Amino acid sequence: MAAVLVVDDDPFIRQLIASTLEDTARDRPTEAGDGIEALEAFEREQPQIVFMDLSMPRMGGLEAVRRVRSSAGIQPTIVMLTAFAGDENERAAEEAGADLFLTKPFSPLELLNLVHDLQPR
Repeated sequence: MAAVLVVDDDPFIRQLIASTLEDTARDRPTEAGDGIEALEAFEREQPQIVFMDLSMPRMGGLEAVRRVRSSAGIQPTIVMLTAFAGDENERAAEEAGADLFLTKPFSPLELLNLVHDLQPR
């Protein structure tokens, strides 16, 4: 499986995603608690898939996505995570550069299927 970065200010959500994916991954997903940590981890790990929470302290997900998209190098698939479903949030995430949108709560099976679909064939 591709390298994964999980960014969420809720440690429970990070743990849920990381533990769900670790059985299918070569390595345990890298975790970050906000947008600033996400950018540091992104530079260091160069993940192919990023799960990014929309609303976080210090730097929110939209700004972090914009910065990832403006950086040279790898351009990962970015899945925006939020508890706030709606066209306005989805449009803002898409405009920032997110590829997909996943609404919390989501099931582990839904997460596994999404990651499976994102794998190169």
